[in-house]
Amino acid sequence: MEMRPKEHIEKIRRTKFSIGGEPNPLREDLHQATKNLSTELYAKDVHFLMELVQNAEDNKYVEGVRPSLEFIITSRDITATGAPATLLIFNNEKGFSPENVESICSVGRSTKKGNRSSGYIGEKGIGFKSVFLLTAYPYIFSNGYQIRFSEKPCPHCDIGYIVPEWVEEKPTLNDIKQIYGAGAGSLPTTTIILPLKPDKVKPVKQQLSSIHPEVLLFLSKIRHLSVREDNEDPEMNTVNAVSISREINFCTRKNMNAESYTLHLSAGENGGSEKECSYYMWKQKFPVRLENVVERREDVEEWVITLAFPNQERLQSGSSFPGVYAFLPTEMILSWLHQGRQLSWTISGTKGY
Repeated sequence: MEMRPKEHIEKIRRTKFSIGGEPNPLREDLHQATKNLSTELYAKDVHFLMELVQNAEDNKYVEGVRPSLEFIITSRDITATGAPATLLIFNNEKGFSPENVESICSVGRSTKKGNRSSGYIGEKGIGFKSVFLLTAYPYIFSNGYQIRFSEKPCPHCDIGYIVPEWVEEKPTLNDIKQIYGAGAGSLPTTTIILPLKPDKVKPVKQQLSSIHPEVLLFLSKIRHLSVREDNEDPEMNTVNAVSISREINFCTRKNMNAESYTLHLSAGENGGSEKECSYYMWKQKFPVRLENVVERREDVEEWVITLAFPNQERLQSGSSFPGVYAFLPTEMILSWLHQGRQLSWTISGTKGY
């Protein structure tokens, strides 16, 4: 019989972190691993919004569901942590499984590992834990799990970041529903709650306000993305609210291991009328040659290049102009050919912009 979510968390705390159970001989290794994680984490310059969008893109969805990602930032301290603002992320994915929870309670272990051939674009390594750049206490509500983590070492085992704690009181599901919408009968499957550090409120609001509709162009799953601010006094809102949707004309033409199709984007800001733009899309797959395989991408069998050509005036968000989206190199392998007269390189990349 499968354990209930709360029982599962109690087991992890007892067997892995020796909280109320037998000492784990690997606890000291975990302590050192989290110290290394801290060093790596705070040395990383993360565009947090794209990290969260990428996580949602990598998630699995029930067939027939329109994958959606919603950001709401509020001044209400629903976690009772004293945060000046709180960011809530709602995603209608399948939700956290016991395996996902085990992974997030570990260092360097990912359920996405080996899944790049299935379309996963996330980097192995820090992943979800990059939220600690924004918050000291991330919360996860998903499939019956209601847990939080802390960047501070747990007083029971002296380990931070990866020790789950069951959320008994704040926030409650009713607190979350009030933020999501007064008439919300049910919430999306997964809600992530980030009570923001004081020095992160302004940059988070800036990134939320500058999100561009074309961020959805090269994602294969997410169909709808929205951003809004929730304050008791709406006049206090400073975030540019936006709602972005995309639809695809599935009349594709395939040749040369490529396909073309028409994609339609629509976006509305601050309750105004929606604007639309259609794009002619060209997607082509290229096999990775054996001599170009690198250890960190050894499970990648092909790269996909997608081009988008707007048929109308491109969409804008606020005062921001459309950006250039590309696969950015993370490492290069150099080799000399023809006695040094020609330089060739292999680029191993990750999605970004």
